[in-house]
Amino acid sequence: MEKTIEDPPTSAVLLDHCHFSQVIFNSVEKFYIPGGDVTCRYTFTQNFIPRQKDWIGIFRVGWKTVREYYTFMWVTLPVDLNNKSAKQQEVQFKAYYLPKDDEYYQFCYVDQDGVVRGASIPFQFRPENEEDILVVTTQGEVEEIERHNKELCKENQELKDSCVSLQKQNSDMQAELQKKQEELETLQSINKKLELKVKEQKDYWETELLQLKEQNQKMSSENEKMGIRVDQLQAQLSTQEKEMEKLVQGDQDKTEQLEHLKKENGHLFLSLTEQRKDQKKLEQTVEEMKQNETTAMKKQQELMEPRNKKAALTVEEQLAREVERLKAKVEAGKACFLEKYKECQRLHKQIRQLRAAALDENFDLSRRLSEKKMIYNALQREKERLEGENDLLKRENSRLLSYMGLDFNSLPYQVPTSDEGGAGQNPGLVYGNPYSGIQESSSPSQLSIKKCPICKADDICDHTLEQQQMQALCLNCPICDKIFPATEKQIFEDHVFCHSL
Repeated sequence: MEKTIEDPPTSAVLLDHCHFSQVIFNSVEKFYIPGGDVTCRYTFTQNFIPRQKDWIGIFRVGWKTVREYYTFMWVTLPVDLNNKSAKQQEVQFKAYYLPKDDEYYQFCYVDQDGVVRGASIPFQFRPENEEDILVVTTQGEVEEIERHNKELCKENQELKDSCVSLQKQNSDMQAELQKKQEELETLQSINKKLELKVKEQKDYWETELLQLKEQNQKMSSENEKMGIRVDQLQAQLSTQEKEMEKLVQGDQDKTEQLEHLKKENGHLFLSLTEQRKDQKKLEQTVEEMKQNETTAMKKQQELMEPRNKKAALTVEEQLAREVERLKAKVEAGKACFLEKYKECQRLHKQIRQLRAAALDENFDLSRRLSEKKMIYNALQREKERLEGENDLLKRENSRLLSYMGLDFNSLPYQVPTSDEGGAGQNPGLVYGNPYSGIQESSSPSQLSIKKCPICKADDICDHTLEQQQMQALCLNCPICDKIFPATEKQIFEDHVFCHSL
């Protein structure tokens, strides 16, 4: 469109306030043929003065404000308004910018203030009718046309009858269509309600599934931590078992040493018995010597006589030497007996110390082993509890997924399962079973069975029961309250015997 770079000035002035008579439109047709340019002619009245921003627009009949124009053209100002010919102006609308429908339109003159100053009669954009064309025909053509017209009338009547039938069918079809549409609307309403219900249910199950997944992940994390803790305790238990084996070996060595000392003690006891026998013999010899000395004194008195003085001196010297020799032998026997007695006391003291140390170590090892067993059993119970919770979560997930129409095995994330022994684990597991190795290693066929170092009982589990067994299988010394295992009855008797020495 020419001269339409910017929009024309408009206003919201109502129709009642417009001055339509200040610009008069001339030679306005009833209709204009589409595809051609339209020339709009108009005349200014005597009291109207055009301005630079005035424009003429094409409006659809029934418009309310000047903003509802379809297209417009700027007004060309005349050179001399006093000239009568200058009062008559025209503008040309290009065919490209004209309306394409057959509605009624009118020209309106709008000044730069947006006020309507004139309006034309309504017109249309439509093709020219045949009745507006003058046709000249001959008589034969008229007869031919009348005959053809009768045929057309007959055909028209048939078409009307057919149209009535079709209209009836159309009415029936419309009624059926209306019924189907009502049914469709009812079904759509039900479908919307069902979709809304399904959406709410799906949102609820998705939320529930998300919570279960979070719980599952949390339980898996706890399982991993517990698995790491169990591995650490297994390592500690293995270390303690090795230490226990070393201590048991040391206890066996000390037991062998104790047996050796026991044998030495027996030898010393036999030697001490022989020494006592020798001492008794020496005492008897001393008594005999005393008797001999008395006899010798008597003989000496007899020999004190002058005639036997020389012989008496000889006998007295012999007796004195014999007495000194016997005294020296008695002193040597006493010293040897004292030395043997001290050695026996030292060996008994060493034996008591070794037995006490071995017993303390056995008690300490039993206590530590019982504590480790209790911790291990607690961890086993915790592991079984967590596996039970995992099974519950798995069943709950399966139930929710079955409600949602999903397959549990098709999910990218699977709940860790607790299969038998961990031997047939699901390959879809993300985290796996952290207790599978523990379950296998903790079976009775593979886990080494611990034995009590004192009573040789298998599977030491309860510390209190062990204490009762130890008290029932121990011997207490009535003198020093020393405790001995029931298997060392001979050592206990030797210990009590040493108190009597």
